[in-house]
Amino acid sequence: MRLLRECRVSGTSLDAIIQSLMLCDDNTLHGPVFLQEPDSLIFPLDSEEKKVKLSCEVKGNPRPTIGWRLNGSSIDVGMDFHYSLLGGALLIHNPNKSQDAGTYQCVATNPFGTIVSREAKLQFAYLENFKTRTRSTVSVRQGQGMVLLCGPPPHSGELTYAWIFNEYPTFVHQDNRRFVSQETGNLYIAKVETSDVGNYTCVVTNTVTNSKVLGPPTPLVLRNDGVMGEYEPKIEVQFPETVPSAKGTTVKLECFALGNPVPTISWRRADGKQLPRKARRHRSSGLLEIPNFQQEDAGLYECVAENVRGKNVARGQLTFFLPVAMHGNLAVINTGLRAWTCSSACNHADLFCCPQGRVQLEQGSLTIANVSLSDAGMYQCVAENRHGVIFATIGPDFSKTLLKKLTLVKVGGEVIIECKPKASPRPTYSWKKGKDILRENERITVLDDGSLRIVNVTKADAGSYTCTATNHFGTASSTGSLVVKDPTRVMVSPFSMDVTVGESIVLPCQVSHDHSLDIAFTWSFNGHLIDFDKDGDHFEKVGGQDSAGDLMIRSIQLKHAGKYVCMVQTSVDKLSAAADLIVRGPPGPPEAVTIEEVTDSTAQLSWRPGADNHSPITMYVVQARTPFSVGWQAVSTVPEVIDGRTFTATVVGLNPWVEYEFRVVAANLIGIGEPSSPSEKRRTEEALPEVTPANVSGGGGSKSELVITWEVSLTPAPLSFLGISKAHPQGKMWMGAAAVPGSTSGLVTGTRGCCQPLWGTATASALLCPQVRCWRHDEKEENAKRIRTVGNQTSTKVSNLRGNALYHLAVRAYNTAGTGPSSAAVNVTTKKPPPSQPPGNIVWNSSDSKIILNWDQVKALDNESEVRGYKVLYRWNRESSTSVIETNKTSVELSLPFDEDYIIEIKPFSDGGDGSSSEQIRIPKISNAYARGSGSSTSSACTLSALSTIMISLTARSSL
Repeated sequence: MRLLRECRVSGTSLDAIIQSLMLCDDNTLHGPVFLQEPDSLIFPLDSEEKKVKLSCEVKGNPRPTIGWRLNGSSIDVGMDFHYSLLGGALLIHNPNKSQDAGTYQCVATNPFGTIVSREAKLQFAYLENFKTRTRSTVSVRQGQGMVLLCGPPPHSGELTYAWIFNEYPTFVHQDNRRFVSQETGNLYIAKVETSDVGNYTCVVTNTVTNSKVLGPPTPLVLRNDGVMGEYEPKIEVQFPETVPSAKGTTVKLECFALGNPVPTISWRRADGKQLPRKARRHRSSGLLEIPNFQQEDAGLYECVAENVRGKNVARGQLTFFLPVAMHGNLAVINTGLRAWTCSSACNHADLFCCPQGRVQLEQGSLTIANVSLSDAGMYQCVAENRHGVIFATIGPDFSKTLLKKLTLVKVGGEVIIECKPKASPRPTYSWKKGKDILRENERITVLDDGSLRIVNVTKADAGSYTCTATNHFGTASSTGSLVVKDPTRVMVSPFSMDVTVGESIVLPCQVSHDHSLDIAFTWSFNGHLIDFDKDGDHFEKVGGQDSAGDLMIRSIQLKHAGKYVCMVQTSVDKLSAAADLIVRGPPGPPEAVTIEEVTDSTAQLSWRPGADNHSPITMYVVQARTPFSVGWQAVSTVPEVIDGRTFTATVVGLNPWVEYEFRVVAANLIGIGEPSSPSEKRRTEEALPEVTPANVSGGGGSKSELVITWEVSLTPAPLSFLGISKAHPQGKMWMGAAAVPGSTSGLVTGTRGCCQPLWGTATASALLCPQVRCWRHDEKEENAKRIRTVGNQTSTKVSNLRGNALYHLAVRAYNTAGTGPSSAAVNVTTKKPPPSQPPGNIVWNSSDSKIILNWDQVKALDNESEVRGYKVLYRWNRESSTSVIETNKTSVELSLPFDEDYIIEIKPFSDGGDGSSSEQIRIPKISNAYARGSGSSTSSACTLSALSTIMISLTARSSL
């Protein structure tokens, strides 16, 4: 046996030599390390997959690039679409046995260097048909031994053999007389009997492709020249003289003899030792099977065939060998700059190393003297003998990934104890509890990554656990302890509650737990953790002991309704308990308030109900607002009371031509909710006045005038308001004042233009403009004179009437929509005309800056108004402004300066107005203290009398 070892070097730095061979964390820069290397496989040619996958997984930092070799030559994956890479795995599409069969290796490279995987052989399994269709008849004597050859067709892959006797499914039954060799496929009959006559067909099965082919039938007949006599055993099936057997494999030895009588087969060791107790005999001892072959099983074995005529012996040597393996790990022995040694206890001798001179290879140790930068790279120890080749990398190592020293778990829980040593290639794992090997069962399993998983943990599972990792390059183990604690249990869970806004409650959460463990309570509300610092106004944890984490909720609001979850956590378990909190409160705002239709005094509304907040809505209230109101006011509706199941209503009692918006408020047994959003704004239609003016009366004025008054009865409105005139081109706004309680008068101010009904009163005609109709007794009513007032006045003057005449008067309200009902007509007689005779005999005298005037009394005619007094009009001659003095006497005394000329007139006045004026009297400047004069129409001088003189001192002048 020859062993070959290579030293393969590549790379760029001295540090890489050291780092690539040390165990590394994932974040540490290091060379490539195999996590999974490709395995040899046999691919069935008739597979529907049409694709071969050779696995390769590598780690390194920086990440390595991966390539592949076939029979030592690099595969150009980028240029040959026959190949592709999936991660690091090589995919071969539509594989061909002549092109793709061979030895494959995965090659990984990063700046630290290159490593090569073990060899993986790709073989193709197939089974062709038998080429011959017929076989010659075999003639034997009865009692003679016989061999029927199978001669399997071309194939690849392991085969199994069976024989059909005459027709399927009758197979030849193997016993001490009949034997089918699984090495050659031949059928052996130790002694032919008449029952053996018939047709025999060999059935060949490929265990890889699971395909079967049947050979041509071979007829067996008996000869007529007699019966075969007895003869000693002749061994026809025997094992080789030397059988190399690898450690741990199953060895199978076949042995069968022909003879008459039928021989018996026995087995023994030539050295006198007992057969291994594990050895098994099959097919009437024709097959000896030794499982898990070990070195002590090696030796000379004998098969003994024996009958009454004699015996025969076949011998063979079973030799023991180990597949090539690395006993130890690559390790840096000396990292000085003078020399670097890499030691690996590779088996057997005959070593070979590429470098010479400074590089020495002895007993599996590679020594490089005078290390330089050119020596930097990745080094692999490659060991080879006739049984195989291996490439050394890293054996399992727990130095940086020890098992967790203490793992806690609860009774009934699940635990995973991680076992993650550094190793390449990936190791196999085994576990012990204490000193006992741990067997997998329905509760205990070893995961693919080596970790141990235990479910439904019991107290008996507590103890120490050891993980052992093994690959081709070594074995390592690590131990940790598992501690089992009693589980935490909720003793008092929070329970669902139904509360009202404003209340305060406590949600309990009390547990029993292992007091050696720390415990933490947290609460969530609708999936979000409660922040007790931020939301401390409403939430507080209470309880006062480590087993209680009750939650107090103060002054509950609607927003606090939802799911509350109490979460309890220890170092071994975590559990939760939930409760739903229903909060009942006033209803939410109704939605989608819509004005469906409006008239002059009504509006049809509809809406959708809002949230009832877990208390049925019992009623709705409608409120209205205009641009002229202060705030929202409840309005009358039909139905008068709107129940909680009604979502429409008609608002009544609105004022015409006013812009309204509405909102709806819902109420339930708990309270009144928030109002809805306002509806759109809509203006009511125009409407005729409805108010009839009352207490119409007339009188006063001059002979051709009547002053007419009336009253409008209004419902008092407490607010001031604005009116809008529809007729005004700019919609001009004007102010009016509503009547105060107890008043019966209407508005007293207004604008010019047409009046409009305004907000602020209970009737559609609250703000109106009156229209007065006036006609003489001898005239028709339809020809009546019409006088329209503005601003809701309650009096007006009618001019240009005939004096001392009977007139009929009526008043009615009007607006842009038309006129309202008229008041009852009242009769009024105009006054007589004033006196037509002017004052006569006007005489004036001056004395001490005074002017004294006297005149004759004017007597009214029968058809004239009685004289009530006189008006004295005077002015400076050079001014137009006139001053007036009224008196009921026929004389007057004026205190006037003497240095001016004066013009004076006198006229009587009566209820019918001012009478005829006298001619103007000019009083010239007076040069002395005393003067006298008269009007031109004066017939005689008037004697001044102190008793008939009225003295008025004029200190101001006023315009007439």
